[in-house]
Formats: sequence, C-alpha cells, structure tokens
Amino acid sequence: MAAYMGCGCFLAAAFMTDVRTRKIPNRLNLLFALSGLLYRGVSHGADGLLFALQGCAAGFATLLLLYLLGAVGAGDVKLFAGIGAWTGLAFAAQTLLYSILFAGVIGLGILCWRREGLVRIKMIFGSLAGLFVFRSLSPLTADRVNHLTFPFMWAVLPGALAGYFYLH
Repeated sequence: MAAYMGCGCFLAAAFMTDVRTRKIPNRLNLLFALSGLLYRGVSHGADGLLFALQGCAAGFATLLLLYLLGAVGAGDVKLFAGIGAWTGLAFAAQTLLYSILFAGVIGLGILCWRREGLVRIKMIFGSLAGLFVFRSLSPLTADRVNHLTFPFMWAVLPGALAGYFYLH
C-alpha cells in the first residue's frame, strides 16, 4: 500500500505541473524513479530492487516507443519509469493500458467539441495509406505539427486509478 501512496503523490505532482506548464520536470521524474528504486531496495532487499528495476525499464522502454512515434512527450517516458519503479511491471502496464484508453476518449471528446472529427479521420486514413504504400513510418510522423495534443496526465491519472482498482 505504501508503494501506491508514494506513486500517487508523485502522480499528483506530475499532474499539476503537466496541466499547468505542459511539461513534467526532469527533477520530478528523476526523484520519482530514484525514490521508487530506493524504497523497493530498502523495504524488500535485492529482490525488491530487481522488481523495481524491471518495472522501471519496462515502463521506460514501452513509452519510449510511443515517444518515437510522436504520441507522448519525453516527460511521460520518464514518468512511466517512475511508475514502474514504485509499483512494478504489472501496475505500469495496467496504467499504460488504461491511460491509452482514457486518452482516446479525451481525444474524441476534444474532436467533437472542436467539430473537426471528419477532417482528422481523413488525415488518419491518409497517413495509414502512406504507411502501406511507402512501407515507412514517415507518413505517420510527418504531420506532427497538426497532431491533436493535450497533457497526457489528463489520461494517466485516471488510468492509474483504474489500474489500481482493477488490480485490487
């Protein structure tokens, strides 16, 4: 329970900074990951440290792929390393799954609010067609200027809560 409380405190701080500034500071992410590793190492010994390292690496690597596709920012990559360090691989994976689902719902809500859904759908199908024609990821990443963006923490915080309630 203490690990989830510690993780929750960092997620709340990350939520506030991301919503306000659209960035999650490196200092916060570094403190998040290191404190998770320290907590697990001190409270559970070498096995706990290994558990935290696995979660940290998995959270970082998975979000790094999304970052390379332009789906999330660099702060989100480091944030998921911290989530994995505090709570392990299973919770980091659950949080990511639910966060992506919440992000989809939020994105659809924004598109409906702005009334630009059809334009965006045409752009998506155009990018996917380019992906298959050119056999390259460049059509997906070429139009990053026009991507719909919002602070990913809007989706991560409810995703973490949903992941917690699913696992417990």
